[in-house]
Amino acid sequence: MSNALAQTIKAWVYEAGELVLKRKESQLQISIKSSRSDLVSNVDYEIQRFLIAKIESKFSKDKILAEEDKRNSLADMSGRVWLIDPIDGTINFVFQRENFAIMIGVYEDGVGKLGFIYDVTRQKLYWGGPGIGVFCNEKKLRPPKNLGAKDGLWAVNAGMYAQNIENIQIIGENSMGVRMIGSAGLEFISMLKGNTIGYISNLYPWDYAPGMVLVQEFGFKGSGLDGLALKFKDRQKFIVATACAYNEVMGS
Repeated sequence: MSNALAQTIKAWVYEAGELVLKRKESQLQISIKSSRSDLVSNVDYEIQRFLIAKIESKFSKDKILAEEDKRNSLADMSGRVWLIDPIDGTINFVFQRENFAIMIGVYEDGVGKLGFIYDVTRQKLYWGGPGIGVFCNEKKLRPPKNLGAKDGLWAVNAGMYAQNIENIQIIGENSMGVRMIGSAGLEFISMLKGNTIGYISNLYPWDYAPGMVLVQEFGFKGSGLDGLALKFKDRQKFIVATACAYNEVMGS
């Protein structure tokens, strides 16, 4: 996919980030979705609508899969699909005013072409895709070491770890330790930087799609925890890791 399209999307993401920075110190309007810890803010809605308006103004025939406003399901991934998480880590955004991200993934017939994760408060945009490479702002990144499952830190979902779902505690105990940020986007950034070797969580497509484009460019492997391909539908127990760590954990 063209670098020109990547530059257009980057401009949109930076503009969206400026909106978030203006709004994050104001009084937020918070609503509860599925539970008291599943929140949405007025800024989530504003940023998603802003990005969708940009996409639809230039690519009106493309599909969009996004977290809010009942845009959260598609019949299939055929054609060009944009996956949007306007504020990834809304709990962090509401309570910490940091440790959240704006994310966009662009897929064609189910294949990742471009990914964007913007760490707004640190003003660092991780972006790229096949044929482009992976960048932090304008600096091209090098792939991290292909470490094994015991040789680094794992990022994990707090609830899954507490309940030892899929033996996640054993994986953590056999590694150098576990870490939890509360934002899938920032967990993907941590892998891109080589700070963690893998991530196990329970995610929606907009949580993993942008980051998967980037880490796969660095040789990481990902799937459902059942070993099957990611479905891009509903929530799914998910693992992504260096090729070595993934193969060790999944037995492949």
